[in-house]
Amino acid sequence: MTKATLKLVKKNIQLTAREVLLTESAAIRQAIDSIDEQFEQIVETILQSSGRVVVTGIGKSAIIGQKIVATLNSTGTPALFMHAADAIHGDLGMIQSDDVVICISKSGSTPEIKVLIPLLRRTGVTLIALISQTDSYLGTHADFILKVPCDREADPLDLAPTTSTTVTLALGDALAVSLLEARGFTRHDFARYHPGGSLGKRLYLKVSDIYPHNARPCVGPEASVHDVILEMTSRRLGCTAVVDEDENLLGIITDGDLRRMLNRHGELTGLYARDLMTPSPVSIGPDEYASEALKIMQERSITQLVVTEENRVRGFIHLHDLLKEGLV
Repeated sequence: MTKATLKLVKKNIQLTAREVLLTESAAIRQAIDSIDEQFEQIVETILQSSGRVVVTGIGKSAIIGQKIVATLNSTGTPALFMHAADAIHGDLGMIQSDDVVICISKSGSTPEIKVLIPLLRRTGVTLIALISQTDSYLGTHADFILKVPCDREADPLDLAPTTSTTVTLALGDALAVSLLEARGFTRHDFARYHPGGSLGKRLYLKVSDIYPHNARPCVGPEASVHDVILEMTSRRLGCTAVVDEDENLLGIITDGDLRRMLNRHGELTGLYARDLMTPSPVSIGPDEYASEALKIMQERSITQLVVTEENRVRGFIHLHDLLKEGLV
């Protein structure tokens, strides 16, 4: 392949990729028109249902359906997936009469869907069609229709499910988030469903879960530089709090403060903790989230925070703690 040919191929690749994104984004914009009174009725129906949301489909629609189920479950709407082909071979037994079934199908007339729909209707479930062809078999037998606009797929042959699956996924997200807000779903609820990984820790891990495992270096304001260095070295946090007799926070001394003071004075003889400390340092309460501690450290370009309760020093939280927890 010549350099000229390679350059042309690269240009065509970029044009193709951009065209795909433009086609799919245009279809998503069209999908805004699907958010109407019937969409509100769908949300209200799911909210009022005492059953689960069961999502079904076949082929690529099945894959999209599984993602929609995952999003619903993680945002407070109990949901499960039933493959349309497996449904007619036993899985239909998972359906209960108070469930709401969302059937995903671009054409709404595939053989599996045509077999499944009458069986679903006999169970008495509410049937929602997520389809492009509203006059299809599925469309005419559904209780509600959520239209998936798709004038054409994004591939040049207009065959591969691309635009249709992208818009279906976007509408699924719109439905899940609408249900989330209608339920008054909070950060605490989200944390309950996402306890693992860095996402969960950002939502539930508190400063009080971390700081008790760290040393609590403290010196009085009259402590000598020698005593300050010993306290910092023995506690291995690279800093120490300066406190009064009642352990109220007066200031903080970091190893950086020592270096800067040494650079300024040449020696530290005759200096005391009160001379070295940064007075009224930023601190954080034990009931704050660890993610808030990280935010403060990042904004102020510092690596540790004093943990205080009613201005009394309780301990320290260090950037290394947050790294260890996977928050950074």
